[in-house]
Amino acid sequence: MDDAARYGEAVKAAYDAFSKLEGGANASYIPYLASVPAHLVGLTLVFTDGQLFSQGDSDYRFAIESISKVATLALALEQHGPAVIQAKLGADPTGMPFNSVTALELHDDRPQSPLVNAGAMATVSLIKAENAEDRWARIRAMQSSLVGHPVELSDEVNHSEQTTNFHNRAIAWLLYSAGTLYSDPMEACMVYTRQCSTLISCRDLAVFGATLASGGRNPLTGEQVLQAANVPPILAEMTMEGLYETSGDWAYTVGLPGKSGVGGGVVAVMPGKGAIAGFSPPLDPSGNSVRGQRMVAALAQALGWNLYRVPEA
Repeated sequence: MDDAARYGEAVKAAYDAFSKLEGGANASYIPYLASVPAHLVGLTLVFTDGQLFSQGDSDYRFAIESISKVATLALALEQHGPAVIQAKLGADPTGMPFNSVTALELHDDRPQSPLVNAGAMATVSLIKAENAEDRWARIRAMQSSLVGHPVELSDEVNHSEQTTNFHNRAIAWLLYSAGTLYSDPMEACMVYTRQCSTLISCRDLAVFGATLASGGRNPLTGEQVLQAANVPPILAEMTMEGLYETSGDWAYTVGLPGKSGVGGGVVAVMPGKGAIAGFSPPLDPSGNSVRGQRMVAALAQALGWNLYRVPEA
């Protein structure tokens, strides 16, 4: 069996093993997400040379949600460099839910990570731009470059989120009162909510991850989206907080930097090799796709992808 056939079989095996897995529930606090069909499941593998293998609903477009935090972090790193990002946004896990106010209060209203809501809004506020629309356009352009085509804002998702984001507005004001938000707080919250409301597919998400695995070069378009030097800080942040309070368990059992979103997407990156993306809307209590996690973990194991695995001599 040649490599392509073997990879295709591995993707199919992981999909078949967990695509019917029961458990979890769609996010209900955002009305749009509650309405997405729970039976949808997709799995995609993309290598740094552009080889791509998919199963299931891998072309279905879902809300990017918190995975957008990685793209905005990438843009902030390009504009400011790793030292500024570490100092202003942090690089440590909170050990608490992604929208935790307690995590802020315990650290004098300073964000601990750009991959939770507080730190993500602070990241948005750091983006150099002329105004809110310019800031949004720059973030959208980064998302588009990472997936390899223009992403679309879903007016339906955005309206659903903008009209229910009261908790995030409160967090934005807490940050602003502590001097840890660097633009108008309601502007930062509005743009952050928009960035979470774009639509991507499982295939797009795997290309996004493979762009990081390739040192910032999109494997399908060939565009050098990021400086290679800015990729390690992104992967480190993903390791620390990519799956929220279960990030340590993910690192322990899977051994790859990952990122999830409450839209049902989850991606894992193997530097120098490629990325695996899974999608299915039902979530565990931490906000991570139940089926997506299991499929991605199984495929990573089948491929022998684990940053902490010592190669056999």
